[in-house]
Amino acid sequence: MRAKRESNKVSKTSKVRFIWNITSFIVLFSALAIVVFISLSKIKSSFLIRNVVFYGNKHLADDELKALAGIHGKDSLVTASGENLSLMLLKSPWIKSVSVRKELPDTLAVLIEEVTPFALLDMHGRLFIINDKGNLLEELKDDPVPFLPVITANPYNRDEGFSEALSLAKSMNDLGFSSEMNQIEIIVSKPQELTAVIDGTVVKVGSGDYRKKLERLLELEGEIKRKNIPVDFIDLRFENRVVVKPVKEVIR
Repeated sequence: MRAKRESNKVSKTSKVRFIWNITSFIVLFSALAIVVFISLSKIKSSFLIRNVVFYGNKHLADDELKALAGIHGKDSLVTASGENLSLMLLKSPWIKSVSVRKELPDTLAVLIEEVTPFALLDMHGRLFIINDKGNLLEELKDDPVPFLPVITANPYNRDEGFSEALSLAKSMNDLGFSSEMNQIEIIVSKPQELTAVIDGTVVKVGSGDYRKKLERLLELEGEIKRKNIPVDFIDLRFENRVVVKPVKEVIR
C-alpha cells in the first residue's frame, strides 16, 4: 500500500514537471516572438523608403512609375519585394525589363529598360504608337505629326499582311527611312499587294526581300531627282527590274 502511494506521488511529480516545462517553453517562446516582432517593427520603421531613383526611363515619368509600382512613403526597404515591384512595373507595355537594387538606409534604385517605339498604327482614324510585335503602346492625340512609318491596318486581324507590314517597317527603320523621309505610310491589304506611300510617291512593294527592294529604291530615288522626273508610282515587286511610271501630265 505504501509503495503504491509513493508510486502515485512520483507520477504526480512527473506530471507537474512536464506541465511546468511545457508552460515555461510556451512563455519563453512567446516572449521571444514578442521581442522579434518588436525588433522587426523597429527595423522596418528605421528603414522606410524615402528615395526612389529610376534609371533608363525616357518616356514614362518617375511619378508614373511610382504609381505603377505601388510604392508609398510608409513602405519599408527591408520588406519591399523586388520581384513583386518588377511584376507590377512589367504590366506597362512601355517597360521591357526591370532591375531593382536596395541601397541602405532608405533608397530604392530601379533600372528600367523601355520598349523602343517601332511604328505608328492608323486604326480607323486613331493613331497609336506600337512596338515591333504590333502591340499598342499609347494613343497619340491632337493631330500629331507622324515621326515613324504609319501602318494602316487592324492589329486585331492578325493576318499575314499585318506581319509583312511590320517586317517592311523594320527594314525602313534599319535603313534610316524614318529620319530621311518626311512621311511614310504602309497600307495593308494582302501580302502580295503591300503598298507604301513615301513622301507622296506610291511604291508597290509586294512581299519579301524588303531590305533589298528598299536599297534599290534609294538608288533609284537619286536618279529620279537628278532627272527631275515626276513619278506616278514605282513598282518594286519584280525580282530583276523596277517599274517607274511617270506622271503623264504635269500641271504647272
